[in-house]
Order: sequence, then C-alpha cells, then structure tokens
Amino acid sequence: MPTGRNHSDRGLPGAPVVREALLAPHPRGYSTDLPVTGAWRPGDPPGSRQFFALERPHSFVLEGGGALRQVTLAYETWGRLAADGSNAVLVCHALTGDSHAAGETGHGHRTPGWWGEMIGPGKAIDTDHLYVVCANVLGGCQGTTGPSSTDPDTGHPYGSSFPTVTVRDIVRAQRRLADHLGVRRWLTVVGGSMGAMQALEWGVMFPDRVGSVCSLAGCMAASAQQIGWSAVGRTAIALDPNWQGGDYYGNPPGQGPHAGLAIARSLAQITYRSDEVFEHRFGRDLFDIHSVYGLWDRFQVESYLDYHGEKLVRRFDANTYLVLNRAMDLHDIGRDRGGVAGAVSRINSPVLSLSITSDTLYPPRQQIELHDAVVAAGGRCVYTVVESPHGHDGFLLETEAVGQAVKDFLEKVGTSVA
Repeated sequence: MPTGRNHSDRGLPGAPVVREALLAPHPRGYSTDLPVTGAWRPGDPPGSRQFFALERPHSFVLEGGGALRQVTLAYETWGRLAADGSNAVLVCHALTGDSHAAGETGHGHRTPGWWGEMIGPGKAIDTDHLYVVCANVLGGCQGTTGPSSTDPDTGHPYGSSFPTVTVRDIVRAQRRLADHLGVRRWLTVVGGSMGAMQALEWGVMFPDRVGSVCSLAGCMAASAQQIGWSAVGRTAIALDPNWQGGDYYGNPPGQGPHAGLAIARSLAQITYRSDEVFEHRFGRDLFDIHSVYGLWDRFQVESYLDYHGEKLVRRFDANTYLVLNRAMDLHDIGRDRGGVAGAVSRINSPVLSLSITSDTLYPPRQQIELHDAVVAAGGRCVYTVVESPHGHDGFLLETEAVGQAVKDFLEKVGTSVA
C-alpha cells in the first residue's frame, strides 16, 4: 500500500512523479455493540404501548400507490375518555418521535417521554381532565407497521419493498384508531414539525371530527430548503455500504447502516438548533485537546453531533428515517385540492399557528402564511410567537411557553375542558 513516499516508474526517464497524500483516518469509531436497527420488535418488552390491528380483509391502500395487507398501530393513552367522548386529544409526534409522549425511561422505553413536561396531571395537556392519545405513525419503527416489520407475504422484514407513505396515509390510519377507541371527534389535534403536518391534515381531511387544530412550528407545504436538507440526509444513509439497498436486517450486530443514519441525524441536529445556541454552548472549544492541527481533531460541537448520531441509531431505524423524511417532503395540503386555498377552505375548526422566533428550518413566515390563508378562507386562526433561542427544537424545549399558548388558545376558542 502507498505510504505517502514518492513513487515513479523506475527505469523510465522523464516519467512523472506520483505523489500520494497520506491522510489521517477519521478517529470516530462507532460502538461495536450497536444494533442493526433500533426498531421495536414483537417479543420486545411493550412498555406502555397498546396495539391496534386494522381490520381485514381489506388492504390499506396508500395515496401514492401500493397497499399494506396488514397494519398494526402502536399507541399510548393517558387519562380517561369521558362518557360522551368529548375530552379526547390527539398528540402527533415529529420525525424521530414515537407513541411514548409522556412517561419515564424503563422496560420497553429507551428514552423518557418526548413531551413529558407538557402532558400529565395539572400540566398544559392536563390528563386529570383529558384523554390523551399518541400513536406511532405508519411507517414508524416503534411498534407500528414500517420497513422493519414482517411482510406477511414473505415472512421477512419489508426492507426495500416497503412502499412510500404520505402524511395523509398516516392520518387515515389514525382515523381508524380513533374509531377503535370510540373517539368520534377530537377536542383538539396538536403536534409540532411533522406532527403539525398531521394536525393540519386532520383539519382538512376530517373537518367534522376535529374541534380545533394546534399547528406548532409547522407549514402548509414543505419548502425547497427543507426538501434540500432532507435529501442530503437521506443520501448519507443510502451511501452507507451497510444499508444494502434497504435490506440490512439480516446483518450481524455492528454491521447496520450506523454511519449513514448517524450522519443524517447530525445534519438534522444542526438545522434544529440556532447559531446562538451552538455558539453559547460550544464556541470553539476543543474535544481533542492534545492537538489542534490534526485533520480529524474534533471540536466540542463535533463530539456533540457524533453523540446524538449514535444515540439515534440505538432507538431508530434507517429505513424508517427514509420513509418518514420523504413523507415530510411530500407534505402539501394543496396537492390535488385546488391549491392551498382549496385545502384550507375545508377546515371548519379554529387553528393555532405557533412560531419559534429563532426557527430557521420552519421559519415564522410559514406559520404566518397558514394564519393568513385560514383567515382569507373565512376561518379562525390565532397566531402566536414564542421567543426562544433554541431554533426549531423550541417547540419541544420551551414547554412552559408553548403549553401556555396551547391552553390560552383552547380557552379562547371554547374547546378546553376544565
């Protein structure tokens, strides 16, 4: 192998000298015990999950073509459903979330509830009075049918054969769950980011089954920049040799598409936070303090991104990341509905459109556009701005301000339960 010395065609006068640079290898080695997928599998501890299998014999036909012969949704609930069903709230999760919106880490749950400070007794979404439901989305990897699930036709994981799903497909599956739970009309549907997309689609697709819509840091259609960031992240996964075109589930431990998924997560993590937060937390501090001149010597921010990349690998699935990330890119409430105006005119419930001031991934202009579109269609929309340095992740981190905004909205539009 070349060692960085000069090499030439010996014995050939005038032959060019070939110089090969010797680059230090990247020092980041992922843990050897990483699972091929972080997906929940049948036989794993269920934790707080409950499961609903959509009735057969009808297949679940998807918007973009194809169908799923069997669909199971994993979901969790908090509180009790009122006798008249009037106190039900649907909470919709974002890209890498799941049904565990509230609750501790424990048997069956690798992480605490992603919105635990918002949901619970006496909290903004008060389970003393409300019946709260959160379902892992179609295409997910934490108990709901997705690429890591067993294809009933082959007995093996779907992998590369799993079809494209859209936000509308996700919402139609949630509607079937609502029927199963006896919820004829949600008091409100609330979600941030990809969850906001679901909340909006509920308002458009099933207007008579929604009392109000809370769209937090969301949009009516994915922007070119959002699609661009997503495309780069998906490409990182696809270029990982261990991805194997999506059929990697039979690989031995430690040989999954860890690098691709971790890089996609690192890229996304940058877009979720603001420059102010990164500068305040990390600045130019070094992680590898022994040297500053090595090509792969790391700054603290690099170590932070590596950590979060590996953390996601342990609880998520690369194929699910691809499927749901693509569903977000396809989000456009105006598609095949005569544009945004035609879609928004279907919403007959009040809407909360909430912005995070420092959000550059889903900038406030998108939430203002939603407000203006709803008002132009003759509907009711409350626009609220939360001051926060935390960027897009502000809808998850600023629970006091976001919670108060949701409570105030529900009281204002008369859909709160006290």
